Amino acid sequence: QVQVVESGGGLVQAGGSLKLSCTVSGLTFARHGMAWFRQAPGKARERVSCMTFYGGSIQYTPSVKGRFNISKDNAKNTLYLQMNSLKPDDTAMYYCAPSRTELEACSTSFQDYYWGQGTQVTVSS
Repeated sequence: QVQVVESGGGLVQAGGSLKLSCTVSGLTFARHGMAWFRQAPGKARERVSCMTFYGGSIQYTPSVKGRFNISKDNAKNTLYLQMNSLKPDDTAMYYCAPSRTELEACSTSFQDYYWGQGTQVTVSS
């Protein structure tokens, strides 16, 4: 059974930083593409960033490019999202999403991912 557990969210002032973590169990972490999504109240879920299983072909949604950085530690089965220069518009529930299929990466279909419970990020102005 795949388990996805996010942590690191919280309340931060605009311009501040947070680092989200996500531990994954129940699959071979190093062989799965990984992604971070977010969903703000009343808005659609959007993919923030994704990477291939080997850590390459990293993509960011334009609104976070240059401010957020995705990384992973295969030895710890952990995915990270370093978020800098946070803005109120970054306020959302953030979800870590391992790909369901080995070697698949950056799918645009929600059903191609496993999901955790999310971690809330709130940025005050």
